[in-house]
Amino acid sequence: MKFPTPFFRWRPHPWHGLEAGPKPPDVVHAYIEITPFDLVKYEIDKATGYLRVDRPQRTSSLPPVLYGFIPRTYCGEHVGSMMEGATGGDLDPLDICVISEQPISRAEVILNARVVGGLPMLDGGEADDKIIAVLEKDHLWGNIRELTDLPSTLVGRILHYFTTYKALPGEAPQVSIGEPYSRTRAHQVIRASMDDYELEHGG
Repeated sequence: MKFPTPFFRWRPHPWHGLEAGPKPPDVVHAYIEITPFDLVKYEIDKATGYLRVDRPQRTSSLPPVLYGFIPRTYCGEHVGSMMEGATGGDLDPLDICVISEQPISRAEVILNARVVGGLPMLDGGEADDKIIAVLEKDHLWGNIRELTDLPSTLVGRILHYFTTYKALPGEAPQVSIGEPYSRTRAHQVIRASMDDYELEHGG
C-alpha cells in the first residue's frame, strides 16, 4: 500500500514532530493551546504531546486571541541574550498569539500564521517573548504585514492580558513588558529560538 508523503503512522508530537512552518520566520505553524473562550489555562505536556490542564485562569482576564507556540522552537541562551535584563530564556517553545476574523473555538489545532511583530516579556527574569501574527489568508487580517498596521486597541488588549493574567490583588507583578516590536525583530527572535532548539534538541 502506497502512503502519501509526508505520512505519519502515529500522531507527531506537536512540539518536536511538526515543522516550524512553511516559510519561517515569516509564515510559521502555530499549535493552539488556548482560545479566547478558555477559562482554564492549558499547556502542552512536553513528555506526551497532549494538552495538560495547567491551572484555571486566576483572574477575570481572558486571552483576547488564539494562543499557542511555534513547533521546533526553544527559548534558551540565544533568545535570552536578545532581551535586556533577562537571565536567559524560559526554556519553553516560543509563544505565539494569532489574530483571526472568525472565532476559532477549538484548541489543539494547527494553523499557518503570518508574523507581524511581538511583545518583549520578562517573566521572573526570563525572556518569554510573545510573537504576534495573523491567520494566513484571513479575509480581514490576511494582508497585515506590520504590527503598526493593527488597531492599537487590539494590540493593547493583548498587552493588557499578559500584563495582568498572573496578577492577583495584593501581589507584586510577576511580569514586565517592554515596547511592542516590529516584524523584523520578531523574525530575529524566531530564528534565535530555532537555533536554540537545534542546540537543545537537534541531532
